[in-house]
Amino acid sequence: RMAQRVKYLVIHCTATAEGRDVSGDEIRRWHTLPKSQGGNGWKQVGYTDLFRLDGRVERLVDNNEDGNVDPWEVTNGVAGYNSVSRHVVYAGGCDGAGRPKDTRTEAQRRAMAEYVLDFHRRWPDVRIVGHNELAAKACPSFDVQEWLVSIGISQ
Repeated sequence: RMAQRVKYLVIHCTATAEGRDVSGDEIRRWHTLPKSQGGNGWKQVGYTDLFRLDGRVERLVDNNEDGNVDPWEVTNGVAGYNSVSRHVVYAGGCDGAGRPKDTRTEAQRRAMAEYVLDFHRRWPDVRIVGHNELAAKACPSFDVQEWLVSIGISQ
């Protein structure tokens, strides 16, 4: 398969409880372990980058930082959109009872804003969306379009 232009930057949450940090290794297990072992059985993890609670950005899938999605860069974030999307995720997104909640820490908010502003500067034609704008999901538990305006991006 040929590389395709990136059309979407999709923002996700891990749908884990507020205050619980999540590692890339943990997400990789959730996504790639066989279903018989409690995973999704996917060939590839769902996201390129993870925003940890302390604001660190953990790279889960290498990419060459161009405006294309090469076959080896495809992640499993939203069925039907993966070959033209980059997917990023923050640790959190649920309250203690498992209900959707914007649990981003200040450090996560800063890191995500820096990342998204840089991405938008490099690829202004890429549409930045929440998972919930492409699928019937609560994820990422906040209004991405409203947040983009708040950090100075209008698309």
